[in-house]
Amino acid sequence: MSVLFVDDEIINLKGYEINFRKNSDIIIAKNGIEALKIVEETENIKLVFTDMKMPGMDGLEFIREARKVKPDISYYILTGYSISGPIAEALNEGLVKKCFSKPVNIQKIRDEIDSLS
Repeated sequence: MSVLFVDDEIINLKGYEINFRKNSDIIIAKNGIEALKIVEETENIKLVFTDMKMPGMDGLEFIREARKVKPDISYYILTGYSISGPIAEALNEGLVKKCFSKPVNIQKIRDEIDSLS
């Protein structure tokens, strides 16, 4: 099972790789545009964790586009900000499965990954 992490901060991406590579195939992307291409071209992605605030395409914009291509993936938002109106709406619509606050709780994300593997 592959898990995609999307974040414009390289240090965060490296942390995700280190913390989650033991049990999953971790794929990383530096922005929503790169991530969308990965989603389109990769068959076995089951979960996507994306930062909310990124230049060019924010996390929700990316998820909306990615769901058009791969609606069966479980999508999650990672944010260092409070859950805003758009994130709350995305949660209510089922666009996003959960929202995790940054700095991330590694165990909570690991539990989420384990629950779907």
